[in-house]
Amino acid sequence: MKSKIRTGIEQKLEFYKKMVTIRKFEEKALELYSRNLIRGSIHMYIGQEAIAVGICSALKKGDMITSTHRGHGHIIAMGGDINRMMAELLGKSTGYCKGRGGSMHIADIDIGVYGANGIVGGGIPIASGLALASVMKGEDNVAVTFLGDGAANQGLLYESLNMSSIWNLPVLFVCENNLYAQTTPSKYTLAGGSIAKRAVAFNIEGIEVDGNDVERVYEVGTYAIDKARSKKRPTLIEAKTYRWKGHWQGDPEPYRTKEELREWMEKCPIKVYKDRLIKEFGVDKKEIEDIENSVEMEVAGAEKFAISSTEPDKSKLLEDIYA
Repeated sequence: MKSKIRTGIEQKLEFYKKMVTIRKFEEKALELYSRNLIRGSIHMYIGQEAIAVGICSALKKGDMITSTHRGHGHIIAMGGDINRMMAELLGKSTGYCKGRGGSMHIADIDIGVYGANGIVGGGIPIASGLALASVMKGEDNVAVTFLGDGAANQGLLYESLNMSSIWNLPVLFVCENNLYAQTTPSKYTLAGGSIAKRAVAFNIEGIEVDGNDVERVYEVGTYAIDKARSKKRPTLIEAKTYRWKGHWQGDPEPYRTKEELREWMEKCPIKVYKDRLIKEFGVDKKEIEDIENSVEMEVAGAEKFAISSTEPDKSKLLEDIYA
């Protein structure tokens, strides 16, 4: 990878705002969960914000993504409506799925989000199919699928990598390696130690990147997306990161130490980038505070919208059922 992308101050501030929005949305979701207002389980994206923002910021209108069970960050990074997202988490009729899908099934095709997915790796072949459809229709749209290190051991990933290579599909496989597949450390499950290096078996470029560095992720994402659009070639990106919370809310987390968690929290992608904005790029602290306050208000508005929204109408229970 040879390209070097430079971003202006406005884009840097947009990166920061999106990462803060993801973090504060997730923190509010945790609060509402603790108040017993959220239906079902939720999987937090806290600590991984730089990956969603870096990759999705490199996409253009018409491009598409598929997400995972830990998908709130991807949807927000694509411009999702946090009011409708929060309403969906609370099972309200104003939610993206009218309150029927919950946390793991949010989709918004209008902005290119072809669904979060409760099945491990379930979005991978969907993204390959979206890329194939783009080629068959003569379009130049790119598809991105996000997956975790657990999904990196699913057979459907390798089927999709193979077909995407031999058919020259414009698709990115972005593995968010947060070191744990549910409760199992990836060091016990990943032969060879590197997910990105597995790409060579399919004549695909594999790239490892610091998943906590939003600008570096953006640079790698831009390079791979441009290649997919112009050359119709897939790329496997392994973004190294860490989830701050358990696999699900209520996870006792016996599989990792508090010292490990503290070490990674010191690498917080938001704090590190905030310090860079102020020290390296001369952004005024007041401007940073204004962004944070603005996001606080937006998330508070989403909470109010969700809580005040109506419950789904029982008489419409069988609508939108296709199988």
